[in-house]
Amino acid sequence: MRVRPYTHAELPRLLDAFSGWIERGGRCAYDHVGEVPHRIYENLRGDPDRVHLWEDGGEIVALALTMRFGEAFDLFVAPELAGSETEAELLEFAARATAASGRPYVLTDVLDCSSSRIELLHRLGFERFRVWDHVNDRSLAEPVPEALLPYGFTVRQATGSDAWTLAEAHNSAFGSDWRGADYGRLILGRAQAPAVVAVDPEGRVGAFTVAWTDPRNGTGHFEPVGTHAGFRRLGLARAVMAHALAEMRAAGLRSASVNHNAENLPAAALYRGLGFQVAHETYGYRLKVS
Repeated sequence: MRVRPYTHAELPRLLDAFSGWIERGGRCAYDHVGEVPHRIYENLRGDPDRVHLWEDGGEIVALALTMRFGEAFDLFVAPELAGSETEAELLEFAARATAASGRPYVLTDVLDCSSSRIELLHRLGFERFRVWDHVNDRSLAEPVPEALLPYGFTVRQATGSDAWTLAEAHNSAFGSDWRGADYGRLILGRAQAPAVVAVDPEGRVGAFTVAWTDPRNGTGHFEPVGTHAGFRRLGLARAVMAHALAEMRAAGLRSASVNHNAENLPAAALYRGLGFQVAHETYGYRLKVS
Protein backbone atom coordinates (compact mmCIF):
# COMPACT_ATOMS: atom_id res chain seq x y z
CA MET A 1 0.00 0.00 0.00
CA ARG A 2 1.42 3.38 -0.99
CA VAL A 3 0.39 6.99 -0.53
CA ARG A 4 0.41 9.45 -3.38
CA PRO A 5 -0.96 12.90 -4.21
CA TYR A 6 -4.40 13.42 -5.71
CA THR A 7 -4.86 14.75 -9.23
CA HIS A 8 -8.00 16.53 -10.42
CA ALA A 9 -8.46 14.24 -13.41
CA GLU A 10 -9.14 11.22 -11.22
CA LEU A 11 -12.13 12.61 -9.35
CA PRO A 12 -14.55 10.25 -11.19
CA ARG A 13 -12.42 7.27 -10.21
CA LEU A 14 -12.25 8.42 -6.60
CA LEU A 15 -16.03 8.92 -6.43
CA ASP A 16 -16.60 5.47 -7.92
CA ALA A 17 -14.36 3.92 -5.25
CA PHE A 18 -16.10 5.90 -2.48
CA SER A 19 -19.53 4.86 -3.72
CA GLY A 20 -18.37 1.24 -3.70
CA TRP A 21 -17.18 1.57 -0.10
CA ILE A 22 -20.63 2.80 0.92
CA GLU A 23 -22.27 -0.06 -0.98
CA ARG A 24 -20.11 -2.65 0.80
CA GLY A 25 -19.77 -1.06 4.23
CA GLY A 26 -22.83 1.16 4.73
CA ARG A 27 -22.85 4.91 5.24
CA CYS A 28 -21.67 5.07 8.86
CA ALA A 29 -17.99 5.66 8.04
CA TYR A 30 -18.62 7.78 4.95
CA ASP A 31 -21.89 9.76 5.01
CA HIS A 32 -22.42 10.52 1.28
CA VAL A 33 -20.23 10.45 -1.80
CA GLY A 34 -21.02 14.15 -2.39
CA GLU A 35 -19.04 15.08 0.70
CA VAL A 36 -15.81 14.17 -1.12
CA PRO A 37 -15.85 16.81 -3.90
CA HIS A 38 -17.48 19.31 -1.53
CA ARG A 39 -14.63 19.02 0.95
CA ILE A 40 -11.87 18.90 -1.69
CA TYR A 41 -13.07 21.82 -3.81
CA GLU A 42 -15.03 24.00 -1.42
CA ASN A 43 -13.26 23.45 1.91
CA LEU A 44 -9.72 22.89 0.54
CA ARG A 45 -10.12 25.00 -2.62
CA GLY A 46 -8.73 22.09 -4.63
CA ASP A 47 -5.27 22.16 -2.97
CA PRO A 48 -3.74 18.78 -3.97
CA ASP A 49 -1.11 19.00 -1.20
CA ARG A 50 -3.84 18.43 1.39
CA VAL A 51 -5.47 15.48 -0.39
CA HIS A 52 -3.77 12.10 0.07
CA LEU A 53 -4.67 8.81 -1.61
CA TRP A 54 -3.53 5.30 -0.75
CA GLU A 55 -3.61 2.51 -3.31
CA ASP A 56 -3.19 -1.23 -3.02
CA GLY A 57 -2.97 -3.35 -6.15
CA GLY A 58 -4.12 -0.44 -8.28
CA GLU A 59 -7.25 0.14 -6.17
CA ILE A 60 -7.90 3.26 -4.06
CA VAL A 61 -8.21 2.07 -0.45
CA ALA A 62 -8.00 5.28 1.62
CA LEU A 63 -8.42 9.04 1.35
CA ALA A 64 -7.21 11.70 3.80
CA LEU A 65 -8.03 15.40 3.69
CA THR A 66 -5.73 17.40 5.95
CA MET A 67 -5.75 20.95 7.34
CA ARG A 68 -9.45 21.40 6.56
CA PHE A 69 -10.32 24.77 8.17
CA GLY A 70 -6.69 24.74 9.30
CA GLU A 71 -7.10 22.31 12.19
CA ALA A 72 -9.38 19.48 11.01
CA PHE A 73 -8.84 16.32 9.00
CA ASP A 74 -10.95 13.61 7.43
CA LEU A 75 -9.94 10.02 6.85
CA PHE A 76 -11.96 7.53 4.82
CA VAL A 77 -10.87 3.93 4.33
CA ALA A 78 -12.22 0.97 2.41
CA PRO A 79 -14.53 -1.11 4.63
CA GLU A 80 -12.03 -3.96 4.66
CA LEU A 81 -9.64 -1.72 6.63
CA ALA A 82 -12.18 -0.48 9.19
CA GLY A 83 -10.94 -0.91 12.75
CA SER A 84 -7.56 -2.25 11.62
CA GLU A 85 -4.03 -1.28 12.63
CA THR A 86 -3.65 0.18 9.15
CA GLU A 87 -6.55 2.54 9.80
CA ALA A 88 -4.95 3.55 13.11
CA GLU A 89 -1.68 4.34 11.31
CA LEU A 90 -3.50 6.43 8.71
CA LEU A 91 -5.31 8.36 11.45
CA GLU A 92 -1.92 9.16 12.99
CA PHE A 93 -0.61 10.26 9.56
CA ALA A 94 -3.57 12.61 9.02
CA ALA A 95 -3.27 14.02 12.54
CA ARG A 96 0.47 14.71 12.11
CA ALA A 97 -0.04 16.38 8.73
CA THR A 98 -2.77 18.61 10.19
CA ALA A 99 -0.75 19.43 13.32
CA ALA A 100 1.72 21.21 11.03
CA SER A 101 -0.79 24.10 10.96
CA GLY A 102 0.40 25.01 14.46
CA ARG A 103 -3.06 24.97 16.06
CA PRO A 104 -3.37 23.72 19.67
CA TYR A 105 -5.68 20.86 18.67
CA VAL A 106 -6.31 18.70 15.63
CA LEU A 107 -9.97 17.90 15.04
CA THR A 108 -11.97 15.28 13.21
CA ASP A 109 -15.60 14.23 13.15
CA VAL A 110 -17.29 10.85 13.09
CA LEU A 111 -20.84 9.58 12.66
CA ASP A 112 -22.42 8.22 15.84
CA CYS A 113 -22.86 4.78 14.22
CA SER A 114 -19.17 4.38 13.28
CA SER A 115 -18.23 2.36 16.35
CA SER A 116 -14.89 1.07 15.05
CA ARG A 117 -13.64 4.60 14.23
CA ILE A 118 -14.80 5.91 17.61
CA GLU A 119 -12.92 3.09 19.36
CA LEU A 120 -9.73 3.88 17.42
CA LEU A 121 -9.95 7.60 18.18
CA HIS A 122 -10.23 6.91 21.90
CA ARG A 123 -7.30 4.52 21.72
CA LEU A 124 -5.16 7.18 20.00
CA GLY A 125 -5.91 9.76 22.70
CA PHE A 126 -8.66 11.78 21.02
CA GLU A 127 -11.45 13.12 23.22
CA ARG A 128 -15.04 13.81 22.20
CA PHE A 129 -15.82 17.48 22.79
CA ARG A 130 -19.10 18.24 21.04
CA VAL A 131 -22.02 17.11 18.95
CA TRP A 132 -21.18 18.60 15.58
CA ASP A 133 -23.91 17.97 13.01
CA HIS A 134 -27.36 16.53 12.80
CA VAL A 135 -27.65 14.17 9.83
CA ASN A 136 -31.14 14.29 8.36
CA ASP A 137 -32.74 11.75 6.02
CA ARG A 138 -35.86 11.76 3.89
CA SER A 139 -37.43 8.96 1.90
CA LEU A 140 -38.15 9.80 -1.72
CA ALA A 141 -41.00 7.28 -1.83
CA GLU A 142 -43.25 10.07 -0.57
CA PRO A 143 -44.24 13.04 -2.77
CA VAL A 144 -42.08 16.13 -2.40
CA PRO A 145 -43.43 19.66 -1.80
CA GLU A 146 -43.93 22.06 -4.68
CA ALA A 147 -41.18 24.61 -5.31
CA LEU A 148 -43.17 27.78 -4.56
CA LEU A 149 -41.52 31.08 -5.53
CA PRO A 150 -42.15 34.81 -5.18
CA TYR A 151 -43.31 36.56 -8.35
CA GLY A 152 -40.56 36.92 -10.95
CA PHE A 153 -38.19 34.34 -9.44
CA THR A 154 -37.23 31.11 -11.21
CA VAL A 155 -35.44 27.93 -10.12
CA ARG A 156 -33.03 26.23 -12.49
CA GLN A 157 -29.71 24.45 -12.69
CA ALA A 158 -26.73 26.80 -12.53
CA THR A 159 -24.50 27.42 -15.52
CA GLY A 160 -21.00 28.79 -15.82
CA SER A 161 -22.39 32.28 -16.40
CA ASP A 162 -23.80 32.23 -12.85
CA ALA A 163 -20.36 31.94 -11.24
CA TRP A 164 -20.00 35.55 -10.11
CA THR A 165 -23.48 35.95 -8.65
CA LEU A 166 -23.26 32.46 -7.10
CA ALA A 167 -19.98 33.42 -5.44
CA GLU A 168 -21.62 36.60 -4.12
CA ALA A 169 -24.54 34.60 -2.70
CA HIS A 170 -22.17 32.07 -1.12
CA ASN A 171 -20.08 34.79 0.47
CA SER A 172 -23.18 36.49 1.86
CA ALA A 173 -24.62 33.24 3.21
CA PHE A 174 -21.46 31.86 4.82
CA GLY A 175 -19.05 34.76 5.25
CA SER A 176 -16.64 33.25 2.73
CA ASP A 177 -14.39 35.06 0.24
CA TRP A 178 -14.96 33.38 -3.11
CA ARG A 179 -14.09 35.21 -6.32
CA GLY A 180 -16.37 34.45 -9.23
CA ALA A 181 -13.59 33.08 -11.42
CA ASP A 182 -12.44 30.66 -8.74
CA TYR A 183 -15.98 29.57 -7.93
CA GLY A 184 -16.63 28.83 -11.58
CA ARG A 185 -13.35 26.97 -12.03
CA LEU A 186 -13.43 24.87 -8.85
CA ILE A 187 -17.09 24.41 -7.92
CA LEU A 188 -18.94 24.59 -11.23
CA GLY A 189 -15.98 23.22 -13.17
CA ARG A 190 -13.73 20.69 -11.51
CA ALA A 191 -16.16 19.56 -8.83
CA GLN A 192 -18.83 19.26 -11.54
CA ALA A 193 -21.30 20.50 -8.94
CA PRO A 194 -24.97 20.11 -9.93
CA ALA A 195 -25.93 23.45 -8.37
CA VAL A 196 -29.57 24.53 -8.28
CA VAL A 197 -30.27 28.25 -7.96
CA ALA A 198 -33.23 30.56 -7.37
CA VAL A 199 -32.71 33.74 -9.38
CA ASP A 200 -34.55 37.06 -9.45
CA PRO A 201 -35.67 38.75 -12.70
CA GLU A 202 -32.21 40.35 -13.05
CA GLY A 203 -30.48 36.98 -12.79
CA ARG A 204 -29.10 37.46 -9.27
CA VAL A 205 -28.83 34.28 -7.21
CA GLY A 206 -30.97 34.54 -4.10
CA ALA A 207 -30.52 30.97 -2.84
CA PHE A 208 -28.63 27.91 -3.96
CA THR A 209 -27.85 24.33 -3.16
CA VAL A 210 -25.64 21.62 -4.56
CA ALA A 211 -27.60 18.40 -5.04
CA TRP A 212 -25.20 15.45 -5.15
CA THR A 213 -26.36 12.04 -6.30
CA ASP A 214 -25.11 8.50 -5.78
CA PRO A 215 -27.03 6.30 -8.25
CA ARG A 216 -25.29 3.13 -7.10
CA ASN A 217 -26.67 3.53 -3.57
CA GLY A 218 -29.87 5.31 -4.58
CA THR A 219 -29.20 8.41 -2.49
CA GLY A 220 -29.10 12.17 -2.91
CA HIS A 221 -27.39 14.71 -0.67
CA PHE A 222 -27.50 18.50 -0.22
CA GLU A 223 -24.23 20.30 0.56
CA PRO A 224 -24.28 23.25 0.90
CA VAL A 225 -27.63 25.06 1.15
CA GLY A 226 -27.44 28.85 1.36
CA THR A 227 -29.42 32.08 0.98
CA HIS A 228 -28.03 35.52 0.19
CA ALA A 229 -28.67 37.82 3.17
CA GLY A 230 -30.63 40.19 0.94
CA PHE A 231 -33.09 37.47 -0.10
CA ARG A 232 -33.95 35.82 3.19
CA ARG A 233 -37.47 34.96 4.37
CA LEU A 234 -38.73 34.54 0.80
CA GLY A 235 -38.80 30.73 0.82
CA LEU A 236 -36.01 30.49 -1.75
CA ALA A 237 -33.90 27.83 0.01
CA ARG A 238 -37.00 25.69 0.40
CA ALA A 239 -37.77 26.17 -3.29
CA VAL A 240 -34.33 25.09 -4.57
CA MET A 241 -34.38 22.02 -2.33
CA ALA A 242 -37.91 21.09 -3.36
CA HIS A 243 -36.91 21.40 -7.01
CA ALA A 244 -33.88 19.18 -6.48
CA LEU A 245 -35.85 16.63 -4.46
CA ALA A 246 -38.32 16.29 -7.31
CA GLU A 247 -35.46 15.70 -9.74
CA MET A 248 -33.90 13.09 -7.43
CA ARG A 249 -37.22 11.29 -7.14
CA ALA A 250 -37.75 11.36 -10.91
CA ALA A 251 -34.26 9.89 -11.38
CA GLY A 252 -35.24 6.89 -9.23
CA LEU A 253 -33.25 7.71 -6.11
CA ARG A 254 -34.69 6.25 -2.91
CA SER A 255 -33.64 8.77 -0.26
CA ALA A 256 -31.97 12.11 0.34
CA SER A 257 -29.90 13.53 3.18
CA VAL A 258 -28.76 16.91 4.46
CA ASN A 259 -26.55 17.82 7.41
CA HIS A 260 -26.48 20.93 9.56
CA ASN A 261 -24.72 22.24 12.62
CA ALA A 262 -26.63 20.88 15.59
CA GLU A 263 -27.03 24.43 16.95
CA ASN A 264 -28.49 25.84 13.72
CA LEU A 265 -32.19 25.92 14.58
CA PRO A 266 -33.36 27.77 11.41
CA ALA A 267 -31.73 25.09 9.25
CA ALA A 268 -33.36 22.37 11.36
CA ALA A 269 -36.77 23.97 10.82
CA LEU A 270 -36.22 24.31 7.05
CA TYR A 271 -35.28 20.66 6.62
CA ARG A 272 -38.02 19.41 8.92
CA GLY A 273 -40.55 21.33 6.83
CA LEU A 274 -39.32 19.46 3.76
CA GLY A 275 -39.88 16.09 5.41
CA PHE A 276 -36.38 15.39 6.72
CA GLN A 277 -35.87 13.76 10.11
CA VAL A 278 -32.74 13.46 12.21
CA ALA A 279 -31.22 10.02 11.64
CA HIS A 280 -27.72 10.42 13.10
CA GLU A 281 -25.35 12.84 14.77
CA THR A 282 -21.72 13.51 14.11
CA TYR A 283 -19.35 13.89 17.05
CA GLY A 284 -16.38 16.22 17.13
CA TYR A 285 -13.15 14.68 18.43
CA ARG A 286 -9.91 16.50 19.17
CA LEU A 287 -6.32 15.67 20.07
CA LYS A 288 -4.12 18.17 21.90
CA VAL A 289 -0.92 18.86 20.00
CA SER A 290 2.10 18.53 22.27
